[in-house]
Amino acid sequence: MRKEVQRENIHTGTSFDDFLEEEGIKNEIESAAIKRVLAWQFEQAMAKQQKTKQGMAKELKTSRSQLDRLLDPANTGVSLETLARAANVLGKRLVFEIRDQVPVKKARAGVKGKAAA
Repeated sequence: MRKEVQRENIHTGTSFDDFLEEEGIKNEIESAAIKRVLAWQFEQAMAKQQKTKQGMAKELKTSRSQLDRLLDPANTGVSLETLARAANVLGKRLVFEIRDQVPVKKARAGVKGKAAA
């Protein structure tokens, strides 16, 4: 008879969200991801409606450089008012909601392997 030993799975543990939380950068990363998606959605809507950046800026009554900041995926400092106005110009609306946070799971302690008979 051969005995097999169950090995501890070294790949179990915290999730990526837990890692970001532990590093203290979860909110920053989530904000950047949301802004990237919004910038992409604005660009897609502009392309579909054949709006140029210059034309869009004119409709927003703002400068082209301000529109470039809005469309810059890395620029998270754009105000909600600006985002809403841009959506409105494109015949869209922004939808925000507040949700309960998912509780952060604690890392599970490894289970020591048992010998199988």
